[in-house]
Amino acid sequence: MSGTPARTADAATATEVVCLGESMVTFLPSQPGRLADVPAFGRGIGGAESNVACALAAAGHRAAWVGRVGADGFGDHLVEAIAGYGVDTSGVRRDPSRPTGIYFRTATDRATDVHEVAYYRAGSAASAMSPRTVPYASLPTARVLHLSGITAALSADCLALLHDLTAPRPGRPLISFDVNHRPGLWRGADASPAVLLDLARRSDLVFVGEDEAEEAWGLTGAEAIRAALPEPSVLVVKRGADGATVFSRTGTGVGTEAGTGEGTDVTTTVPALRVDVVAPVGAGDAFAAGFLSATLRDLPVRDRVRHGHLMAAAVLTVPGDLTAPPARAHADALAALDDEAWGRLRLGPGWTGDDQEVRTT
Repeated sequence: MSGTPARTADAATATEVVCLGESMVTFLPSQPGRLADVPAFGRGIGGAESNVACALAAAGHRAAWVGRVGADGFGDHLVEAIAGYGVDTSGVRRDPSRPTGIYFRTATDRATDVHEVAYYRAGSAASAMSPRTVPYASLPTARVLHLSGITAALSADCLALLHDLTAPRPGRPLISFDVNHRPGLWRGADASPAVLLDLARRSDLVFVGEDEAEEAWGLTGAEAIRAALPEPSVLVVKRGADGATVFSRTGTGVGTEAGTGEGTDVTTTVPALRVDVVAPVGAGDAFAAGFLSATLRDLPVRDRVRHGHLMAAAVLTVPGDLTAPPARAHADALAALDDEAWGRLRLGPGWTGDDQEVRTT
């Protein structure tokens, strides 16, 4: 398995990316403040994997979301809203006895101490995903299968499913894995670091934040993270305001099979953009979607990271978790800037519109 996904025989119609995981109805606060003080909430959709699928579909890719929702109104809303982005939802199953998960959150950054999230997902339909309820035959054939560590935390059956999906086997698609360490989801969390490390090592393309690697594994710095994760052909270490560092074999993302750890790494570091942030949520999923989009197009590693930064900037400059990405030609032009011009960019609300000028400083 290489860091660039193999093309199928019918590339014009085949699904490019399947994203598997839980999606929930999200209740977004009408104003900043504690959950106890927020007077009203608006309804949205949330879920790392479905967010990636929606962003990829909005960017012109053939994306599918596979999940499990209740036979209830919230499940109807999720399937309809996600399909509205152009995502294939034919692999979604309805559970007649379990509810669709929901959650409430504050408007503050997830990384701050004042951020609150109230999950109502215990016993949800998605927690019943397993190798029995998500048979491989139901997964569309795709170049990439995108997963995250959130699914592993939902139940023992969900973890078994991820173990099966990441196991080496003939014809396995490129496995993209976002570590997405959420300590609050791991009750009796002693096992979570080892579980997430094992799943990452079984994958081909891994996204992990420098902060979550330190929290989960006690690792400091991109080089230490790579030393602990030698197997993936492509390892993307997100470093917040300092940008992202990518370790890839041969420098194009094409390398040896995951699980061998063989080959010579090329290290690529790309600075982050300066962004006038409206709402600090959804950036990680958007970054993964931008990187995957550029990977599907076989762009150089530097441009893959830049497209990740640009997709993240699109989400950061709107109130919700999802938004229309910049037009491909617009994003390609920005990603192609020289280093000096890239460093002068400053993106604010409305920058993705075709008639908007991008500021430089």
